[in-house]
Amino acid sequence: MLPKLHPVEGIRLGACAAGIRYPDRLDLVLIETAADTKAAAVFTRNRFCAAPVIVARDHLAASPPRALLINTGYANAGMGEIGLRDALACCRAVANRLGCKDAEVMPFSTGVIGGRLPVDRIVNALPACVERLGESEWADAAHGIMTTDSVAKGASRQFKLGSETVTLTGIAKGAGMIRPDMATMLAFIATDAALNPQALQESLRRAVARSFNRITVDGDTSTNDACILLATGRSAAKVGAVDSDSFEQFAAVVSQLCTELAQALVRDAEGATKFITIEVVEGASEADCLEVAYTIAHSPLVKTAFFASDPNWGRILAAVGRAGIHALNLSAVSIDLDDVRVISDGALAPEYTEARGQRVMRKPEITVRVALGSGSSSARIWTSDLSHEYVQINAEYRS
Repeated sequence: MLPKLHPVEGIRLGACAAGIRYPDRLDLVLIETAADTKAAAVFTRNRFCAAPVIVARDHLAASPPRALLINTGYANAGMGEIGLRDALACCRAVANRLGCKDAEVMPFSTGVIGGRLPVDRIVNALPACVERLGESEWADAAHGIMTTDSVAKGASRQFKLGSETVTLTGIAKGAGMIRPDMATMLAFIATDAALNPQALQESLRRAVARSFNRITVDGDTSTNDACILLATGRSAAKVGAVDSDSFEQFAAVVSQLCTELAQALVRDAEGATKFITIEVVEGASEADCLEVAYTIAHSPLVKTAFFASDPNWGRILAAVGRAGIHALNLSAVSIDLDDVRVISDGALAPEYTEARGQRVMRKPEITVRVALGSGSSSARIWTSDLSHEYVQINAEYRS
C-alpha cells in the first residue's frame, strides 16, 4: 500500500487508460512542471537504449522540461528511426496540448521491447490526462507506470532546511529486467526546493549510486531505464552549492528516498518470496566487494536455494570463489547468514549446524555477510530469490 505522497508545488500529474496494450488499465501518465523547473536525470547505459531515452536525453540537453509523458505497454525499443519518429510525435502532441515547445517534453516508455508504439491511442488519450492534471495525483501516476509490478511504489518526505519546509516525493516502477547500470526501471522524483543545476545533478548522482545502483533482481539492465529529479523552486528553501551544509542535508534525504524506492522494487520483484541483503566487508576495494556481492546475487543456484529455504552454503562459497578478485586470501574469508556463522577462516565453522542455517533461510528477509579479510572497503546490495513464478511470468510475458 502506498504511503502518503505529499503534493509538490509546481508539479501536476494526470493518469488515464489509453488502451495501449490492455483495456481499462491506467497506462499513460502526464507530468506537467511549472515554469523554471530544473531537472536532473540519469539514463540507462544499455547500448540498445530505447527511442524515448534518446529523445529525452536530447530534449533535456536543449531545454528544461515543461512536461514528462510516460506510457506502459510498449517500450518503443529496438524500433530504429520509426521509434524515434513515434517518440517525437508524442512529444509534439503534448506540446500542442500544453502550449510549450516540443523540446520541452521528455518521453518515457516501458513494456515489451520490439512492438511499435500506438501513437494514435496515446494522442487520443492526452485530453483525458490533461483534464485530470492535479498536484495530488501521485498515487494514480504510480499505478499508471506499472507493468509487471504487483503494487505501486512511492515515497515522500517533508523536512526542515533551515527554517523552511521542503517536500520530496517520488514514484518508481520495476519488478523484472532489473540490474542497474546507472539507475534501473523508471523513477520520477520532485521537490519544491530551489537548487542550481549542478547541485541537483550531483544530489541525484549520489543517490543513484547507493540505491538504484545497488539492487538486482535478475541481472538484466533494461533498454529504457531512467531516473528523473525535478526541482520547482516553489518553496522558500534554498539549497546551496555542492560543498554547502544545506546541500549535504538535501542530498542525504534524496538518497534515503531513493533507497526506499529501490528496496521496494526488490520486495516486489517478479515471483519473489525473499528480500536478501548482501554485505561484503573487509575488501581491498569497493569494486572487489561489489564483484563478490553481485556474483552471489546473480547465481541461479544461490537464488533458487533461497527460494527453497535451503541452507546450501556451498553455493555461496562457490560464488565468492569465482568472483574474479585478483587477490583472494581463502583462509581469511568468513560468511554469515544473519547471526549464524557458516564459514570461518575459509572453512566450515565448527559451531555451524544445518538446523541453525535452516532457521535463517526460512525467514522472508535474510542478510548474507561476507568478510574477505583483505582490507577496509565494503559494499551492500539488495536482491531477491528466484522462484517458479518468476519463470512463469517471464515465459508468458508476451502472451
